[in-house]
Amino acid sequence: MTDTPRSALPRRAVLAGGLAMVPAAAISQRAEAQSVAGLGTAEKPIAIRMLANSAFSAQWQSLMVPEFNKKFPHIKVTIDGVPYNEHLAKIMLDLTGATPTYDLYAIDDPWVPQVAETGQLLDLKKDANAWTAADYDWDDFNAAPLAASEWKGVQYGVPLRCNMLLMFYNRTHFAKAGLPAPTPKLTWDEFRAQMPKLVQDVKGTGSVNAWAISTYFTRDSLTPTIWQGILSAYGGELIDLQGKPGFNNEIGVKALQTHIDLLAFAPPGARAHGFTESLQAFRQGQVATMFQWGSVFKGTAVDTASTTLKTDEVGIQVMPVGTTRPGTHRGIWNGSVSRKSANQQAAWALLHWLTSKEGERFHANVVGAFPARKSTLSAKPDSDWLVPVYATLQHAYEVAQAGRMWRPRSAKSDRAQSILADATARAFNGDVTVAEALAGAARQIERLRL
Repeated sequence: MTDTPRSALPRRAVLAGGLAMVPAAAISQRAEAQSVAGLGTAEKPIAIRMLANSAFSAQWQSLMVPEFNKKFPHIKVTIDGVPYNEHLAKIMLDLTGATPTYDLYAIDDPWVPQVAETGQLLDLKKDANAWTAADYDWDDFNAAPLAASEWKGVQYGVPLRCNMLLMFYNRTHFAKAGLPAPTPKLTWDEFRAQMPKLVQDVKGTGSVNAWAISTYFTRDSLTPTIWQGILSAYGGELIDLQGKPGFNNEIGVKALQTHIDLLAFAPPGARAHGFTESLQAFRQGQVATMFQWGSVFKGTAVDTASTTLKTDEVGIQVMPVGTTRPGTHRGIWNGSVSRKSANQQAAWALLHWLTSKEGERFHANVVGAFPARKSTLSAKPDSDWLVPVYATLQHAYEVAQAGRMWRPRSAKSDRAQSILADATARAFNGDVTVAEALAGAARQIERLRL
């Protein structure tokens, strides 16, 4: 029998043999030391950099990072903000470059497949498992927001800032019109019957100075989300399980036509309304309802610097009910770690803390961000105004999951949404019929082979 030379042994076997001769306590101490080093020390602090949207990057830097540093004082965090229309391109350039600048990224809901397919994001459930606390509890996340950063069975991110398309309503306008305040059971038929009454004189001037609704009507990538929410309410689907367009049918035509018909009860010039214009119209008391992303609630109902409305004047709920369910649409900002980062553990520590039960409560109560966890949404928040918001958000997550109501899940999602935005604009402008617009969009999306 010949002894195998030590140099010929596999590296893993040598490592295992070496460890076998080291006391278990020493191994534990060494692993703990390595883990601590990955989070920085007073002598050797770690610096990480995050790319986020400029809409909230400064707020994170000023409010969230100091709180994080109470737990992790040796991790220096810099958050760079970038405008939305430049964000995806900058992520892709950084991830695929030889010398990336960023350790982690905030990634919008529809971008996840495209970014994940670079192969440069960590699988957080696998690659970061050793750095994840036992009580982190992945199952506590609602399915809809957590799925936003999943692609092909891999969890590439966690939900940082959740958003759902919701219905805002002005209780004063409804009362003035002699109508009951909306409830989550309000149907589209009922809402359509109410809209003419909501075009009214609320200021006592003798002429119309308030209208029924404002929302996205202009050519914008988010404009199709309105009729897509209506589509889901009537049992339709945007993209079927085979990746084929599911909207080129009677339900799709009804959904888009319903969206177009809202213009008849919107303020003059509403065809040019998008995010900013509809928000201003509602906050200034010009419209009774608004289909808008729920995260604007605080600035609409609470912050006196940005709204003329009082908190108890503003209601929020899912969009009206069709034949199947209420309507909504998912929009989640996800946090992901770069595989090229030299400080992966520290980068995950930031995301881990921010999306933990403790961190999420801080983020929700201090910043007003929408949480993803069931435990956060079922607990009493610090601020009373969040109570109805949390109830609506939990409902919206369940509705979105049931109707699979999100933008196309594909590496080509942005291209598909651009096609839908163009088709929607053509239908609004009367360049083509609604049926022609949807048929043309379906043909183009089929060619994309989502």
